[in-house]
Amino acid sequence: MDDTPVPVDDPKPQGKGRPTPKRRDAEGKRRQFVSAPKDRKEAYRQMRSKQAAERDKARRGMLAGDERYFPARDKGPARKFARDWVDSRRLPSQYFLPFSLLILLATWVPWPAEIRAQVLNIVIAVGWPIMMIGVLFTSVYVAWKMKRLVAEKLPNESTKGVGFYAAMRALQIRKLRFPPPQVLPGGRPVPVKK
Repeated sequence: MDDTPVPVDDPKPQGKGRPTPKRRDAEGKRRQFVSAPKDRKEAYRQMRSKQAAERDKARRGMLAGDERYFPARDKGPARKFARDWVDSRRLPSQYFLPFSLLILLATWVPWPAEIRAQVLNIVIAVGWPIMMIGVLFTSVYVAWKMKRLVAEKLPNESTKGVGFYAAMRALQIRKLRFPPPQVLPGGRPVPVKK
């Protein structure tokens, strides 16, 4: 029997297989060429272009529904729930602005004198009061309902301001709401545009 030791392949290789780079070489690779502005005008131009790029990125993020780019008033699960709840319904208060424009246009039309008196009477005595009562009741209902639903469905979230937030969103024309609606009336998600 032979007692000569058998060489065993060492599972751990010795060293890293390359020499350690010198510090000046490693630092030189990390350095990037930075061009300092020549004067104040150039510095101001660079700053404006950088800010414009940041604003554009934030705007695209908001339009895509990325909550990181939302202002503080729109952040959080309670506000998202309120937005989706309002956007999934057709509420009378969202027609406030178009109805106001219609009433304003009706008063500007050069009607004959007897018709103009009737139009103004209808607008002042019937149109405006009905519109204002509808907006008031819808806003109170939306605010009350939203506070109740948030407290029920999101018990760990604060209900402070969420009712007012939902009521103000319900007053806006759907196409002009910002952040843009993520759901269609009826609750279906908004189709992704390609």
